[in-house]
Amino acid sequence: MTHRLYYTDSYRSSFDALVSDLADEGKRVYLDQTAFYPTSGGQPFDTGELDGVRVLDVVDEGERIAHLLAEPLRQSRVIGRIDWPRRFDHMQQHTGQHLLSAVIEEMLGRQTLSVHFGAEAATVDLDGGLLSTEDITRVELRANEVVTENRPVEIRFEHAASAGGLRKASAREGTLRIVAIRDLDRSACGGTHVRATGEIGPVLIRKVERLRSGVRLEFVCGGRAIRHARADYNLLTRMAAELTASAADLPQIILGIRAELKHLRTEVQDSQSELNRLKAGELYFATDPGADGIRRVLCREETGPLERLKGLGQAVAAMPMAIFIGATRQPPAVLVTASKDSGVDAGKLVKAALAETGGRGGGSAGLAQGVLPEAAQLNRAVQKILQF
Repeated sequence: MTHRLYYTDSYRSSFDALVSDLADEGKRVYLDQTAFYPTSGGQPFDTGELDGVRVLDVVDEGERIAHLLAEPLRQSRVIGRIDWPRRFDHMQQHTGQHLLSAVIEEMLGRQTLSVHFGAEAATVDLDGGLLSTEDITRVELRANEVVTENRPVEIRFEHAASAGGLRKASAREGTLRIVAIRDLDRSACGGTHVRATGEIGPVLIRKVERLRSGVRLEFVCGGRAIRHARADYNLLTRMAAELTASAADLPQIILGIRAELKHLRTEVQDSQSELNRLKAGELYFATDPGADGIRRVLCREETGPLERLKGLGQAVAAMPMAIFIGATRQPPAVLVTASKDSGVDAGKLVKAALAETGGRGGGSAGLAQGVLPEAAQLNRAVQKILQF
């Protein structure tokens, strides 16, 4: 059995221990006691060193904790050193999550379903629907008020049968390790935590997204919150400098840019439609009608996408007794449009042509398209359509 030093002292960053077992040629080490936290409860594992050898992973195996090392270890007694910046960061995020979950439940009546602590940000999944911006602002403000109150965070050990007032009931039996934020929260938890809420540092909610079972909040605490806030500010400053404006003016400027882009996009679409109409007329009148009176207008392009020919094809189909056959070699594809008075079903025409050449596609009577496996079959498909 491994004695877990972090249960009673999350601030312990070094320790000595006896090696109780070795596996994987000395790279999997078991100790009589350890301060290394294994991945558990959504919190990542600690890293550090055992006698100068890097600890790559820490695995909870129930009664024992395995330390996975970069190199074999042969000593019978070791000194362990925790990567303290990583450990303290995890302590800030985990205690911050307890604080945030408790405040959300207190203010909004929403329960935390699950948590996850990532390398860049942490998340809490809540029951219920999406939260409003006002709700997020209120929760974030209250969480930071509790931080400034510097409430004690205490570790207690209580029997499951008598441990009351827990934010979430525990299914465990026997002795529970309880993390308590004074006058706010009591949670059964085996993770590492700070001594008082002031050490959590600023709490910043960065994103809210809807999930099938509820809603997910992404947040950061402490040093992470400061780094993210600085990165956000730097980004806004660069954007403002590019636009020769202040950061406060960016929302209005962006709205103006969006409106201008929408207007320009409309102008481009109108111009393209007019160009298609003019080109369609040129192709239409340059094509002689067949014996059935239908003009079969052919347009070939070396490269796609086929979508570029759709507007031109529709412009041709707006003329009497006409079909349009568009083809691209890269990728090998065909598009057919047909005027209503031609009596031609473009979908059936394309399907028939592609069936003989190993292609696939289809569409409506007015517009259809398809792709072919190789450019070599493209001419056959085009000729099949032209000769209907």
